[in-house]
Amino acid sequence: MIKNIVFDFGGVIADISREQAVKAFIRLGVKDADRILDKYHQTGIFQELEEGSLTEEAYRNELGKLCGRTLSWEEVQQAWLGFITGVDIRKLEYLEMLHSEGYKLYVLSNTNPYVMGWACSERFSSEGKPLTSYFDKLYLSYQVGCTKPEQRIFEYMLSDAGLEPKETLFVDDGQSNINIASQLGMHTFQPENGCDWRKELSLLLAKLK
Repeated sequence: MIKNIVFDFGGVIADISREQAVKAFIRLGVKDADRILDKYHQTGIFQELEEGSLTEEAYRNELGKLCGRTLSWEEVQQAWLGFITGVDIRKLEYLEMLHSEGYKLYVLSNTNPYVMGWACSERFSSEGKPLTSYFDKLYLSYQVGCTKPEQRIFEYMLSDAGLEPKETLFVDDGQSNINIASQLGMHTFQPENGCDWRKELSLLLAKLK
């Protein structure tokens, strides 16, 4: 029986576009953004930001060097938010329904302070609610100190939240992340980025009862 559901953020809760993000960083002045940015796993200073080895201030300074000018925090956040194409309020309402049915809900995400500065504010949803109001706890790569698909970020979450893998459903659009969750004994569901996964998830939860 499933008691806990762990969601990825980008590609599951929020719809994302790598192409849109690349354009946003090119506008910022990062000429090789197309090489650097990835939908699932970053490289260089982008990876260091997401794994927490670079602070947001240090990252902004290094990014400024790539762009050849001093960047404001707001400029950098706006570029990162280029990844986000929308948040479907119906998914958020569905999360509230799952909560009311007794499920514990968590986020496990490769992300950074710039994206979460927006997501954990009232700007996140059309109802003025932050991401935190929909979940019991957020497990964010830059706070934990490593990124998916490293096994230890999964193990940290399971241990910290006291989750039994066999009672946990992991929802992520990345195949490598799904593979690790499966290896650790979790049930998995891999929706496509941008799709409305509510019906499929309900059917799966009914099957796993």
